[in-house]
Amino acid sequence: MQPPHLLLFLFLPILLPGMWADPEAEPQVIQYLLTSLFANISSAEVSCVALVGDIPFLTLHPANWSIHFYWPWLSQAAAQGDSEKLMSQYKIALRNIIRFVHDTVQQTEQHYPLVVQFRGGCVLYPNTTSQGFLNIGWDGRDLVAFEVGKQCWEARQPSQVAELVSNSLNKQKSVRVFLEHLLSIWVCQSNFLALKRYGREILERQELPVATVFARTPSPAQLLLVCHVTGFYPRPISVAWLRDGQEVPLGPALNTSPILPNADLTYQLHSVLAVTPRDGHSYVCRVRHQSLGSRSLLISWENRSAAPTIGITIAVLLILATASAGGFWWWKHRKGNEAAWETQEFTI
Repeated sequence: MQPPHLLLFLFLPILLPGMWADPEAEPQVIQYLLTSLFANISSAEVSCVALVGDIPFLTLHPANWSIHFYWPWLSQAAAQGDSEKLMSQYKIALRNIIRFVHDTVQQTEQHYPLVVQFRGGCVLYPNTTSQGFLNIGWDGRDLVAFEVGKQCWEARQPSQVAELVSNSLNKQKSVRVFLEHLLSIWVCQSNFLALKRYGREILERQELPVATVFARTPSPAQLLLVCHVTGFYPRPISVAWLRDGQEVPLGPALNTSPILPNADLTYQLHSVLAVTPRDGHSYVCRVRHQSLGSRSLLISWENRSAAPTIGITIAVLLILATASAGGFWWWKHRKGNEAAWETQEFTI
């Protein structure tokens, strides 16, 4: 099997220098996921997506293997390099992968249908170091993995297929050398400066978080305060609850969701705090994010459960006041009539 040059093309986003420039940034995971469905010996449907973190950047069309860029700047940046040559070779790599899988099925007497998955990429750390990875799955189970430090493939399960695949790939020295270079050195170099120029606006932008606080009452004895934060970028964020100005420590009453991606390349999460209704404390959701600088976003929660009682009380008082005023007016009017009647009788 010839070197899978598809890796080289799909790893273009890894070469963005600005992505790990911030010393406080968390590691960036850049990967491609390739899934191949083999219905029979003459059929193979291949799909692929490349991601930076949770954000897709390009996909492979399963029908004609054409590349679809999610953002115009990525295709413009790729055009600055030797992408035409890579585009002409990655289909050859896919055909070799398909042929290799069919040969493996025949040698090991496996059965169709069959799903084979490739997961490869690189973890980029803030200190500019990186760690590459490449794994192959077979029908939903880890099959083999390429160990960058050892420059060899290792089986991930005690099976005939795993042994055959790892031994066969290890015999291809050119493939091993290419992958070692691609996953440990190539991904950390800035050979495509155009990517930084075209992608800076998207990858180095800052979007302010938008936070809202609301309450839910699963039972009369429990109140859930929910702080929903969305629309922020980049991904790192800090969300905490303050009770009477003091940060609520981690515990069973505090539950914060993972950070999830939005469709517009921003992120969201929510933090839930369980409290006792009408406990007399004040609560504030505090959000800290790079886009806010040294400031914090503080959203307080107001106990609106007392509002209906207060409203009813005020309404009752207004009704009583109105009734009292009406009664007083009626009493005065009646007394006036009685006085006039008495005066009239006396006159006669």
